[in-house]
Amino acid sequence: MSTRTKIVIGGVAVGLLLMPLIGFWQSLLVVLGVPAVAYLMLDPGQRRRLRRVSRREIGR
Repeated sequence: MSTRTKIVIGGVAVGLLLMPLIGFWQSLLVVLGVPAVAYLMLDPGQRRRLRRVSRREIGR
């Protein structure tokens, strides 16, 4: 299993666990918002490196 698959499965699990506690929309916001905020906290050099590695993994 790839790292990306493990992250997706973990995100789905967190969303399912949060849904009964805080509701669907709030859990969706957490699942989508946390990775977005983490990406935006990277400096431009780290973002470039992350994009370069992602492209290399998909065979470009």
